[in-house]
Amino acid sequence: MASANGKTLVIRNGTLIDGTGDAASQNDAVVIEGNRFSSVGALPPGLNLEDTGKYEVIDAEGKWIMPGLIDGHCHLSFGFPAVSSMKYPSGRGTTNPSFSALRAARNAQTVLRSGVTSLSIPGGTWFIEVGLRDAINAGLVEGPRIFTAGRFIVTYGSIGDYEPSWVGTPEHVLGVLANDVNDMITEVRRQTKHGVDFVKLADSTWGDNQTMSKEEIAAVVEEAHRRNARVAIHSRGTGSTKAAAEAGVDWIMHADLATEAELYAVAEAGVRVMPTMTFLFEAISIGMEKGRSQEEIDLIRRNADSAVKMLETARNFGVKVLVGTDSGNSPVMPYGTLHANEAEVMVKYGGYTPMEAIVANTRENAYAVGLEGELGTIETGKLADLLILDADPLADIRVLQRGKHLTHIIKDGRRVNLNEGDEALLDLC
Repeated sequence: MASANGKTLVIRNGTLIDGTGDAASQNDAVVIEGNRFSSVGALPPGLNLEDTGKYEVIDAEGKWIMPGLIDGHCHLSFGFPAVSSMKYPSGRGTTNPSFSALRAARNAQTVLRSGVTSLSIPGGTWFIEVGLRDAINAGLVEGPRIFTAGRFIVTYGSIGDYEPSWVGTPEHVLGVLANDVNDMITEVRRQTKHGVDFVKLADSTWGDNQTMSKEEIAAVVEEAHRRNARVAIHSRGTGSTKAAAEAGVDWIMHADLATEAELYAVAEAGVRVMPTMTFLFEAISIGMEKGRSQEEIDLIRRNADSAVKMLETARNFGVKVLVGTDSGNSPVMPYGTLHANEAEVMVKYGGYTPMEAIVANTRENAYAVGLEGELGTIETGKLADLLILDADPLADIRVLQRGKHLTHIIKDGRRVNLNEGDEALLDLC
């Protein structure tokens, strides 16, 4: 099967970082047919590359080839950042699903052009990301491959429980209140009925108290797994992190305050952790400019300092670390700019080599989009997502940031037009 334009795509020359962790090597030919790699290595015999009607060739001489990035924690429909949107009545907050859906679609295009070819979305409003996922898969909208949850399942006091108790949790807010096991199971059933890929639980905002019991978490895990959906949890605190590991969640987001005891339980259970430290550092750096108080910045700094120790301990215990940024969660996390920053965090604070950080952002992160073994490496038979860069990420992992060194993005075997999009429209997102 040929690619979208009817041609077989062949990438010649350059340095290949295949995402497996093997040393970089000189590339001869990466061949893409349809949406998969059909050959990686020597140019297969019988390919007449001079036949331009059948073959499209990209010469990557002097460049670096690697798998597309996967951001395991990005929100597209929350309405953040939303400064320019305030000009429009329907764009105030997230109370208009139509406006939010269109913004989410535009945000997805921005994210794709930063080199992120797949996204895991742990929560949105309504079921906007479910619809966006299907629209992208149907070719109606351009964007990264999406694996998405619905709204957070929360209890009183959890992150996302922002409205007064007499208001409840209408569809435009981030969380769905479920204050007992029966309500949680019902919400899992409702969300899976509407097509989510995984379920997100959410404990307290900064981990200072545990708002969800082990029994409640375990009930959600059992029901979601029975319905072929995975479970992730926002957990910064010690108690909820240990409870989540023992309940068998699929991955834990943050775990900032987790000590050796909790991380030992995580390692014993084989549960993955997604630290998402980019948000913490950005909030410390520019949070006050975006309206956060000094008290909140001090609290975030506490979590960031603890998260650095947590990342080092998790690595020492052999915990698999997934990679996410929390882009779109607040005005400090704009789309298209920070999706590769967590790789630098891993190198700078976690003792990872640039190669290990790349593997975490690609092959390992395929788990966060339900495609482990199918995505994240440049190997024969795998899904054909790749980037070509004009700088070496193994020499400086920061070259992955902001898409500034990208010369080509290929997602599902199709070339992405890097010049597509109007800057005026990007400002709205």
